[in-house]
Amino acid sequence: MGLMRRIPPKQSETALSALLSLLPQHSSDLLSQVDQPLQVLCDAECGKEFILCEYNRDADSYRSPWSSTYHPPLEDGSHPSPELRKLEIEANDIFAIYRDQYYEGGISSVYMWEAENEGFVACFLIKKDGSKSGHGRRGYLQEGAWDAIHVIEVGQEEEIAHYSLTSTVMLSLTTNDESSGTFNLSGSIRRQMNMDLPVSEGHLCNMGRMIEEMESKLRNSLDQVYFGKTKEMVCTLRPLDELVQMKLPDS
Repeated sequence: MGLMRRIPPKQSETALSALLSLLPQHSSDLLSQVDQPLQVLCDAECGKEFILCEYNRDADSYRSPWSSTYHPPLEDGSHPSPELRKLEIEANDIFAIYRDQYYEGGISSVYMWEAENEGFVACFLIKKDGSKSGHGRRGYLQEGAWDAIHVIEVGQEEEIAHYSLTSTVMLSLTTNDESSGTFNLSGSIRRQMNMDLPVSEGHLCNMGRMIEEMESKLRNSLDQVYFGKTKEMVCTLRPLDELVQMKLPDS
């Protein structure tokens, strides 16, 4: 796990495949604990794209949050209860609005399933392709991807619910232009949050506030750790006054 945390997200799939070959006895632990860049599939039934992950997979098929059908078709695939499915549909509609307002595009999916402690678990996923040919509305990057995974375990006791949130963000970007040259930056970050909140306003409101707060913290951490440290290193290696002298004409 320490090794996988240090592997760039773009190489995590190759690294995980190698570890599964070397350590087949730990395959279940690796597959359940190692986050990989999210993949996307189109639900032909409703014409919408959805995100693939371990939380909507059964055997080799993936359940769409829009139609609740498996792709490829699976006869005995697991499904949430009717009550939880209703909440899942509402969450997908609301989270799509959140995604569009905060990310200006991208793809989102929400999956829910029953937990062993009579509560439930919800997984909120966002994938944003910021490259020139992707879903980004700006498209400044040659390549760019933001993958966010939020898993919330919900346990309810009378009027108070306990929410345990685990969030992971994987970021990778590549630029290639005359001003900056070729530059690559990638990494991942994971954080946890626990809160006890009243259920009077509804689970979706409570979970939405937690995700919004967590994403704000994660963005700030990524900005300070990745972009801040990179800028510090570049300015240390190539001070600004040195660059100015290089651009000045010879006297």
